[in-house]
Amino acid sequence: MDIINEALEFEQTKFKSLSTSDRVEISRKAKALILALNEIYKQKKDDKIMDIMKRLTAIKRKVEKRLHGRSLIANI
Repeated sequence: MDIINEALEFEQTKFKSLSTSDRVEISRKAKALILALNEIYKQKKDDKIMDIMKRLTAIKRKVEKRLHGRSLIANI
């Protein structure tokens, strides 16, 4: 359950005015937490764990969108 608490703390942190290296670090940490939670979810099938993974995935996508920039097709 230590991973769940760590994921909840990570979710509560503020992600404003980040450098590129901070964004990479956040993305990697989110991915590691999601994978760890997934292993727990496979055993317990708890919907609360799935909800945490979904919220972390949303944070990860938001950070990665800013990290990678917008595609050229979206600008046309």
